[in-house]
Amino acid sequence: MKKLILALVALLCATAITVQAQDAGGKKHKLTPEQQQLMTDMLAKYDTNKDGKLDKTEKAAMSAEDKAKWDAAFPHHKKKDGAAPATPAPAPSN
Repeated sequence: MKKLILALVALLCATAITVQAQDAGGKKHKLTPEQQQLMTDMLAKYDTNKDGKLDKTEKAAMSAEDKAKWDAAFPHHKKKDGAAPATPAPAPSN
């Protein structure tokens, strides 16, 4: 009897995890008109392989001004490797 209950609980947990993963996987961020325009402009300017997205090398080729615009418009597109974005060192106070 205990084995049957344990198997049912395991099956229920596996089903719940699967449903949750499917729900989370299908959600995409809705872009504002400003974000859509910036995305179009940046793809036209930097998407060298014309695949419709900016990879690491294409983002590395961005000017500092364009990177700042990109980071401000798409804060959820930060680096996934856990590295903190480069920030200038604070000026020493005397």
